[in-house]
Amino acid sequence: MVTGGAGYIGSHACKALAALGHVPVSFDNYSTGWREAVKYGPAEEGDLRDGARLAEVLARHRPRAVLHFAALSDIAEAGRDPARYWDTNVVGTLRLLEAMAAAGTGQLVFSSTCAVYEAHDGRVLDETCPLGPLNAYGASKRAAEDLIRDTAAASGLRHVIFRYFNVAGADPSAEIGECHRPETHLVPRALAAAAGQGAGLRINGTDYPTPDGTCLRDYVHVCDVVAAHLLALDHLQRGGGPELFNLGSGHGHSVREVIAAVEAATGRSVPVEEGPRRPGDCAALVSGSARAAEALGWTPRHAALEDMIATARAWHEGPGYRR
Repeated sequence: MVTGGAGYIGSHACKALAALGHVPVSFDNYSTGWREAVKYGPAEEGDLRDGARLAEVLARHRPRAVLHFAALSDIAEAGRDPARYWDTNVVGTLRLLEAMAAAGTGQLVFSSTCAVYEAHDGRVLDETCPLGPLNAYGASKRAAEDLIRDTAAASGLRHVIFRYFNVAGADPSAEIGECHRPETHLVPRALAAAAGQGAGLRINGTDYPTPDGTCLRDYVHVCDVVAAHLLALDHLQRGGGPELFNLGSGHGHSVREVIAAVEAATGRSVPVEEGPRRPGDCAALVSGSARAAEALGWTPRHAALEDMIATARAWHEGPGYRR
C-alpha cells in the first residue's frame, strides 16, 4: 500500500512498483494529490486519521508492506497552522501504525525529511547530526519517526526511514510529474514563471550567508528517491532490520542557481521578486548519502540539476500537466 499514492512521489512509486510486477494500492484523500495520477493499481480514497477506513483497506488488500508518503509539507503553512501538521503527520501516522498492527502488516518505509536536523550551515549532513527542527513541519516528522521507532521496539515492526532533501524532476516519459496546489517547490514555480504562468517567482531571502545570498539546497531526482524505496522494500523482505538513511545528491544549489538553470533550459527569463526570509528556513542543507550507498547500493542516477529540470520541463509542457 502506498499512502499518498496520488501525490508527487507516491505516484512515481506506484509506477515503479507496477513495472516490477507488484500491485500498488494507493491510499489518498486527494487533498493535494490528483485522481488522474493513480494509474498503476487500485485506488482507495481515505484520510490517514480515519483508523476504521485504514483498517478496512488493509484487511481487504493484505499488503506485504506500506510505503508511507502521505503528509503535509508546506513549511510556511506549518508556521501558520502547526496543529494541522501535528494532526495529519503525527496522528495520521499513529492511526496507520495501529491499522497495520491489526492487519498483521509488519513492514514500513517512511518518508521523513532533512527538516528534522538542526541548522548546520556549511556542513554536509549525515544521519549522526543532531536533531533540532526549525519549523513545525520538521517537528511533526521527527515525532512521527519517534512514534515508528517506539512502535517497532514494542511490536517488531521492521522499517526503513528516509530523510531526504529537495525532491525535483519527473518521470522521464512525462506521464506523471509534480503538480501541487498551490505549488510551493522551486523548480516547477520557476518553470511556470518562465512560461508566463501566474505571477513572477518570489525569492524568500537574499541575505543568507551563501555565495549569492539565497538559500542553498540539495536536490534529488524523484526517480532516484523511488529507487531507494524499492531497495528498502527488498531489504525488508529479505529480513532486514530497522534502518535510517539520508537521501541526497551531495551537492547544493542556490535559489539563484536553479533560476539560472531554468532560464538556460527554456531560453526564457524568469521574472523575480525579492522578499524577506521565510520563517523556519536555514541557509544551507546538503546531504551525505554514504550510508544508503553502503547498505542499499543506492546511487543517484539523475544527480545533475540539468536532468531534473529537463524532466520537470517535459512534464510541465506536456499534455498531462494540470495548469
